[in-house]
Amino acid sequence: MSNTINKKETIMDEFIKKASVLIEAIPYIHSFRRKLFVIKYGGSILDDVEIRRKVLEDIVFLSYVGIRTILVHGGGPRISSRVKEAGLTPEFHDGIRVTDESTLSIVSEELDRLNKKIVEEITSLKGDVTGLKGSENIIHVEKRKSERDLGFVGRITAIDHDQLQAHLRQGHITVISPMGISVDQQPHNVNADEVASAISASMGAEKLVLLTNVHGVLKEAQDISSLISTLRINEISDLINKDIIHGGMIPKVTACVDALRSGVKKTHIIDARIEHALLLEFFTNRGVGTQIIH
Repeated sequence: MSNTINKKETIMDEFIKKASVLIEAIPYIHSFRRKLFVIKYGGSILDDVEIRRKVLEDIVFLSYVGIRTILVHGGGPRISSRVKEAGLTPEFHDGIRVTDESTLSIVSEELDRLNKKIVEEITSLKGDVTGLKGSENIIHVEKRKSERDLGFVGRITAIDHDQLQAHLRQGHITVISPMGISVDQQPHNVNADEVASAISASMGAEKLVLLTNVHGVLKEAQDISSLISTLRINEISDLINKDIIHGGMIPKVTACVDALRSGVKKTHIIDARIEHALLLEFFTNRGVGTQIIH
């Protein structure tokens, strides 16, 4: 009999813990309702079916509680695989993919495929969603200048604010491919972090969120306990000089800083491999990633 009682008490304790989590989330939900979150999701974590489903579940939840959401997706690893399959060699310069005409065709095809897939998966989770691809004239660009010719790589000049607002007003999660259009209607490949940063600035977003496959900014590489939970803009240069922020983390931090300086309230770098990382970051007192603030 006592075992049965203990089992019931354990189950009740679990229910109480779940209720406590919901209560803890209330002030955050109240604060963020009708605000805009821009989330960038790409890299190898985009190809993992289980991780992707958890991320998209979180995004649908955000929509259900009244948070307007724009999701900018990448597609780098899969694009590189397709480039190799075509007998071409993937090339990068300062972290930017060199995009000749053949590579541009592959980039466009793969991003369109991913956009469609994400939209289908959000729909299967009962989310209201719109997919916007490179041909939608959302992201306006000019050819990006560099020490070497990058081909069809764009530098963002403007975002079609009104068109995005129209979709958001309908309550739709808006999924965007990082492709831009020049004044002569030439498609260009655009860095997804830059797209997310530019959109968040243009739309006056509450938050810019970069999902990645690391826990955030760590003081000691590979030491999760050294996670820097809160980072201020004026601390970043020193951390880069000390090689604490390095490699692929530099463009992510730069995108966050650009967004903050353009009026975005707060930015986050979060490990998408943590189950329901977005909900833990936004709706709990502790959070799970690095927030970058003024």
